[in-house]
Amino acid sequence: MGKKNNINISGGIDVAAALNQDNQRIDGRKADEMRSVTITPNFITSSKGSVLIEMGNTRVICVASVDESVPGWMRYQNIDGGWLTAEYSMLPGATQDRTQREAAKGKLSGRTMEIQRLIGRSLRAVIDLKKLGRRQIYIDCDVIQADGGTRTASITGAFIAMKLAITRLIEDGILSENPITESLAAISVGINNGISILDLCYIEDSTAEVDANFVIASSGQIIEVQATAEGQSFSKSELNGMLELAEKGVNELFHQQQKIFNY
Repeated sequence: MGKKNNINISGGIDVAAALNQDNQRIDGRKADEMRSVTITPNFITSSKGSVLIEMGNTRVICVASVDESVPGWMRYQNIDGGWLTAEYSMLPGATQDRTQREAAKGKLSGRTMEIQRLIGRSLRAVIDLKKLGRRQIYIDCDVIQADGGTRTASITGAFIAMKLAITRLIEDGILSENPITESLAAISVGINNGISILDLCYIEDSTAEVDANFVIASSGQIIEVQATAEGQSFSKSELNGMLELAEKGVNELFHQQQKIFNY
């Protein structure tokens, strides 16, 4: 994954001990083991870039569309370059109990708005918007089945869809150089029964003492961390232990990206 952050995890959760325990997790995985990952590029043929990303039973369709204009606020403020924004939604049948479409409610939930902003922030951290030119990339992430980790799967899939769209723009002669500065991926980590675990499914997520999401660039730089204690605080060393697992997880996701883009 390129250079690594210098992290001291001494005194934290004993990850190695957790890996030696049998039946530690509900689905039989080891503490540092991800769910199976399947990425299908160009899943939607009408878009500039698209992907179906499957992480265990979580499935998200990510689509990148290109608009040859920029938002009005950029024109008004005379801001150079282009823009990238994201939308996120969950289909009514993505969970066991049907959820009403937010369009039918007439407003987005706070959770949806927060995830959309997270996806957009994450992607904008790895693209030079001035090199993008006076155009806007829309990323749509639609969860068709949810079993934990929908926001991190969306971020990882959104990056691949964006990169596919950028590659298409370069091949079509619309862009003369690649505005993407590096790759990124995202993964969930948590603490369950006092042990750090990687890539939580829904049941693990709903019972975890700590739930965290990490967005990490291929250089090893951290783009965003969201970590919440569910009733009991956690230590700095425990946070570092979760970061170590997150680095392992995104490395595996970067390997999946390499197979798609042949680098």
